[in-house]
Amino acid sequence: MRYGFTTGSCAAAAAKAAAYMLLAGKVKTEITIETPKGIHYTAQILKIRRGEKEVSCAVEKDGGDDPDITTGALSCAKVSYIDTEEEAKVLVDGGIGVGRVTKPGLDQPVGNAAINHVPREMIEREVLQVCRLLDYQGSLKVEISVPEGERIAE
Repeated sequence: MRYGFTTGSCAAAAAKAAAYMLLAGKVKTEITIETPKGIHYTAQILKIRRGEKEVSCAVEKDGGDDPDITTGALSCAKVSYIDTEEEAKVLVDGGIGVGRVTKPGLDQPVGNAAINHVPREMIEREVLQVCRLLDYQGSLKVEISVPEGERIAE
């Protein structure tokens, strides 16, 4: 059986690639992350858009031999600089196609993007790994979007 990867893993891979391209100034067409189960996942990077202060890219979800409705959907990440005097950190938020928490009960507060703690931690860990690798000490904002998210949710 061929393993697939979660939407969170795809988002973490896209975020890591976008952070690398922003901080290194080089194009990255594939990137490897480690999933919470310790599996290394190498993703192909699609739809790269590079600017001076932000980079965005996407990873197509592969559900493996156990596909679900999100198989084939793009998980996109836009990484940008944050001007702050606070301690360096990674702020994760949701964009188009990512729901918002409207009632208590999820592991995120009401109003936050509906990105649970495990994918959030993966995104933060992978982006911080790039920051350490490239000796970047500032803060970054990561916006995750799923352009087909609203249609898929129906």
